[in-house]
Amino acid sequence: MELSKQIAKDLLSIGAVFFRPQEPFTWASGIKSPVYCDNRLTLTAPQVRDDVENGLAALIQEHYPDAEVLMGTSTAGIAHAAITAHLLNKPMGYVRSGNKDHGRQNRIEGKLEAGQKVVVVEDLISTGGSVIDVVDALREAGANVLGIVSIFTYGMQKGLDRLAAANVKNVSLTNFDEIAAVAAEEGYIATADIARLIAFRNNPSDESWIGGTK
Repeated sequence: MELSKQIAKDLLSIGAVFFRPQEPFTWASGIKSPVYCDNRLTLTAPQVRDDVENGLAALIQEHYPDAEVLMGTSTAGIAHAAITAHLLNKPMGYVRSGNKDHGRQNRIEGKLEAGQKVVVVEDLISTGGSVIDVVDALREAGANVLGIVSIFTYGMQKGLDRLAAANVKNVSLTNFDEIAAVAAEEGYIATADIARLIAFRNNPSDESWIGGTK
């Protein structure tokens, strides 16, 4: 089975990506969303975790063969970076959302030397803001950031535009369109809901999809 479809099936099977187009979730920003994502659940599902970490390792080998260090995003990307680095026998560290307020006040944890080729490991990408902050911090520290690997991406235009503006590549195991298609195929949602989900993804601030008018 194609990797992106297998990961989509995995995430749906454990509720890591959960669709509820009839009763939308509300994000912290106030946006109504038909989808809830918690990829941390992959860590407590050993078979799914194996698929995810081996998949991330394969993406790195394919797209970033020169990678020297993996850096996880804090906190969701840390465990995935650690396990994937173990599989690839590479060093890893992680990047905090801000500097520590005590001790050495590090933002980047783990040894990182200027010029090292780094891949950032993230769990999911929506608008891209937080992962680009991590890329910026690594670049400021002198790292050569080859790109990002992530478990899941929404493919929102805002996120795509931000990644392009930051000149950083992202490769994801699976994506919103794939998961929506698998969700309909396996009966998690109605086939008619796919268009509503895609309408949300294309313009999250337009809530007309909630009434099923798109």
